[in-house]
Amino acid sequence: MSENLLRLDGLKVIVTGAAGRGIGTQITRLAAQAGASVLAVDNSLERIASDLAPLREEEGLSVHPIRADILAEDGVAQVMRAAEELPGTLHGLVTVVGGGPPATWGPSTMLSRENWRSQIELNVDSMLFITQAFAAALKDQQRGGSIVSIASICGLTASPYNIGYGAGKAALLSVVQSLALEFARDGIRLNAVAPGATVTPTASLNTEPDRLRRGVPMARFGSANEIAGPVLFLLSDLAAYMTGQCLTVDGGCNLKWTHLSDENLPMFLKDESVDRIKSGQLATRQA
Repeated sequence: MSENLLRLDGLKVIVTGAAGRGIGTQITRLAAQAGASVLAVDNSLERIASDLAPLREEEGLSVHPIRADILAEDGVAQVMRAAEELPGTLHGLVTVVGGGPPATWGPSTMLSRENWRSQIELNVDSMLFITQAFAAALKDQQRGGSIVSIASICGLTASPYNIGYGAGKAALLSVVQSLALEFARDGIRLNAVAPGATVTPTASLNTEPDRLRRGVPMARFGSANEIAGPVLFLLSDLAAYMTGQCLTVDGGCNLKWTHLSDENLPMFLKDESVDRIKSGQLATRQA
């Protein structure tokens, strides 16, 4: 190629939930390394100072931290004003804010209305209203752009004992698809990335090798940078014909049915059939 289509030179990208040294921070770093001017949004001054300021001051990246609460209308307006003042061409929005706090886990019969509503607010509202404002700004400028939302594999299937989080992420994916159709003719693309278990400073993950092998076909957890890579792809011109899609980045977890053994072989097969598969022999068809 005569040009690097992954580059974001001269473009402005907003990342919400940018601090925390996890997925948001890595997306911020990678987008800035690709040449974007990144408006890095977080609601904690402490996290901004510890996680975002060094990207600008020590790594020399075009990262512009801002403290704002995007769950509030005035917070969304604050972000959009800051984005307007930033040099460059408005192009990308990545919504990372979300999660499933431990207090919301448990049997669905015990889930309170308060925790249910908080999960919908944290995982859907945090994406929808900043997306509304961002898309409106692009349309006013008669420009296309790319919006990427961080979903979860919990939103792709059942999420027992974490029903609020699963429902929130499933709703987010529906919003992505609906808005993708609404904005397609405006040249505004909406896509999602659904991570599996990812190592971050706040993640509580069991690292026993046997559990990893049984739960993840690639036998390891993902890193924040491995989630940031697909996000950069969706922001870039390499994904110019993609909208309404969800890239699943989970080491193969979504492919592993519950009837598969630790070796990813069907558990209902007789031993001789399993031995034949292991040895590479093909079963002959019986008359």
